[in-house]
Amino acid sequence: MGHFADGRASLVAGTHSHVPTADAQILPKGTAFQTDLGMCGDYNSVIGMDPAEPLQRFTKKLSKARFTPAEGEGTVCGVWVETGTNGLATRIEPVRVGGRLKPSIPAL
Repeated sequence: MGHFADGRASLVAGTHSHVPTADAQILPKGTAFQTDLGMCGDYNSVIGMDPAEPLQRFTKKLSKARFTPAEGEGTVCGVWVETGTNGLATRIEPVRVGGRLKPSIPAL
């Protein structure tokens, strides 16, 4: 999708696997791109849920209860993008604040 939109969008970013990737880049025609920004939530979890029930379902193949949200410290994940007068990217930096992941705060 990034290559399809390159030069026509300021940013293309994904967020499917919920794990931030280390591939923030500006594509050849000026579109900022990152495969996965990561989730905003508790990383001591199973994609935001308390691990007990997802692990029960995985290991025993039985559902005992509903998923419940994890209640630990959250992490905010995203990207910082600067654009030029043409609307295309001139800078992309990962952003991670709080929680368990290594912090990444772009210098302004």
